Amino acid sequence: MAAQVEIYTWSTCPFCIRAKSLLKNKGVEFTEYVIDGDEDARDKMAKRANGRRSVPQVFINDQHIGGCDDIHALEAAGKLDPLLA
Repeated sequence: MAAQVEIYTWSTCPFCIRAKSLLKNKGVEFTEYVIDGDEDARDKMAKRANGRRSVPQVFINDQHIGGCDDIHALEAAGKLDPLLA
């Protein structure tokens, strides 16, 4: 069974585009929540993301992974694929 991946984004955010690109290049299907200017949605995201309000915020199997730098660091360390398995 594939991991459930969710990502909160803003449509024009370069970090969001970069994080989604990594997932797409790995063939990972994900649910995207585009929260441009929606403070209620951002508040909900922040509650899930331990208070972090920046985008993107990535979750794998309901576990908070972090943002763009965090997901790329996991990939560089070879730790992303096990989370996605």
